[in-house]
Amino acid sequence: MIKFLKRNIVSLFIAVLLVTTFVNTPAMASPSLDVKGESAMLIDAESGRILYQKNPDEKLHPASMSKMMTEYILLENIKKGSIKWDQNVPISDYVYKISQNTTLSNVPLRKDGQYTVRELYESMAIYSANGSTIALAELIAGTEAKFVDIMNDEAAKLGLKDYSFVNSTGLNNSDLIDMQPKGGKNDENTMSARAVATLAYRLIHDYPEVLNTCSITKKVFKEGTKMDNWNWMLPGLVFGYNGVDGLKTGSTDLGGYSFTATAKRNDLRLISVVMKTGSYEERFGETKKLLDYGFNNYSRKKLYPAGYKIASNPEIPVTNGKQKKVAVESKDALVVTVKKGEENSFQPVYELNKSLSPNGSSLTAPLEKGQTIGYLTAKYKGSDSYGYLAGSKGDKASLITSAQVKKAGWLIMLFRNIARFISNLF
Repeated sequence: MIKFLKRNIVSLFIAVLLVTTFVNTPAMASPSLDVKGESAMLIDAESGRILYQKNPDEKLHPASMSKMMTEYILLENIKKGSIKWDQNVPISDYVYKISQNTTLSNVPLRKDGQYTVRELYESMAIYSANGSTIALAELIAGTEAKFVDIMNDEAAKLGLKDYSFVNSTGLNNSDLIDMQPKGGKNDENTMSARAVATLAYRLIHDYPEVLNTCSITKKVFKEGTKMDNWNWMLPGLVFGYNGVDGLKTGSTDLGGYSFTATAKRNDLRLISVVMKTGSYEERFGETKKLLDYGFNNYSRKKLYPAGYKIASNPEIPVTNGKQKKVAVESKDALVVTVKKGEENSFQPVYELNKSLSPNGSSLTAPLEKGQTIGYLTAKYKGSDSYGYLAGSKGDKASLITSAQVKKAGWLIMLFRNIARFISNLF
């Protein structure tokens, strides 16, 4: 992380100079975005659809945005019950020394202090406290090195590409007093914008409660340390943006200034990533540019109502059933994130459950009326097709049967097989 004191020197100047730039802008087309920074992405947080991208697969240094993975693993362990929120966390010599470094983002920790998991988690999510992050990593895995192994394994499970974690914080290893858990003395974590966006998507989908913490603008740590959130786009802060409630900033000398944001307006939530911008101004300004583009050009639309049937395909073939076909319909309305003027750029498609349809085109009896057999989805046919994040769910509505289909008896199956045999002869 670029040194804490550097941040304080520039923060007041930036606040005075740039606050007037954070006003709403008119709708813009994707080609005119011209996002500065080495890479960037804009994601529909509901479906995982990519709305904009620039150099999405270039491996860069995410800095403290790495802590989103530490948060994910921590919340995963909380959910499993392997650690508790009110559990006390021991402070090792290593953690103590890191936490006393005031040139880094930290809350000073005492070796004889009593700190709960929740307290250290809050200091990590709000204030990007590095000592707290390492303490939580040691609690979960025993050592930070073992925790880094978990980070890399978890990234693979989540479908991330183009990543390498060497520590839990995102700091340059040179800041870790010759106790770096992995890699060389000057190494840092690496991730692509796509990997960061995928991690952010999974974090807020699997553990949405993270937003309750990372949206806190300021809090006092138990030792009396004031914690001001580094996400200055939270409403009420200097670059406040309506709807922003997360997620994580990051900056190092190698990585420049980066930011993963999420914001929700009405029923549309977006995730944006900018990496390796040149300054505080740029990382927040370019994030605003992405979010403005998303909110000014996209909205959630009900494309197909509940009970919808594809006119050209109202029935699905059934194998081994008394009836050879069954009518299907959507259980709920299908709501999709749509760009202005592209309401007709989607095609309804059935996706059948593999357990009921090994071939993807027919079902196997018996089937109950109202049984969920798959999903109704909408295939985008427009020009801004960047695809979806790996592992994202897309926009879907449950697809159900409109009638019961009992399994055919042996006699019916016998006659059908005879008829099929005869027809094949001719």
